Amino acid sequence: MISIIDYGAGNLGSIANMLRKLGNPGIITSSADDIAKADKLILPGVGNFDYGMSKLQQSGLIEVLNDKVLNDKIPVLGICLGAQLMTKKSEEGKLPGLGWFDAEVKKFSFPADQINLRIPHMGWNYVTVQKQTLLTKDLPEESKYYFVHSYYIHANTPEDVMLTTNYYNDFASALNHDNIYALQFHPEKSHKYGLKIFQNFLSI
Repeated sequence: MISIIDYGAGNLGSIANMLRKLGNPGIITSSADDIAKADKLILPGVGNFDYGMSKLQQSGLIEVLNDKVLNDKIPVLGICLGAQLMTKKSEEGKLPGLGWFDAEVKKFSFPADQINLRIPHMGWNYVTVQKQTLLTKDLPEESKYYFVHSYYIHANTPEDVMLTTNYYNDFASALNHDNIYALQFHPEKSHKYGLKIFQNFLSI
């Protein structure tokens, strides 16, 4: 069973629709009991860092999430803000993150003469595989995904970087450590490329 975590800050329906195409829609839930029974978790998210963390704290789900992810080590997939919440902290806010990755979230900053690079980084962009994992297995060449973000994840442990994307500089667009996977982009909005990501996640 896949639990898609509903903590009041996620793009839930689109994720369930993508999984439904693959024959496993999972359940959208805010129940600690459902999470405790889950074989896999998806932590989505849209909005700013402190908003997401405060909603997660208010949900009362952090304890069961930590137990399932850090102790039971079931596969978990973070998407966009959900991925950023897996880090230690963000320049966007003051609240501590979940700390599942030795990483922090930083704001994009470009030289003034790069006038054609806008913040947020929004639209389609390519990824480069830095580390082969079960989630990146058999990705099509020149895979591209849909991004909407003004902040990016900086990994303090380079070995955790799974995918990179270039936006003036290369940044980590996906991380992996053991059973934990984090995607800065939106696979649920990325058509066949995103469908492949979800297919791989179901296979883990």
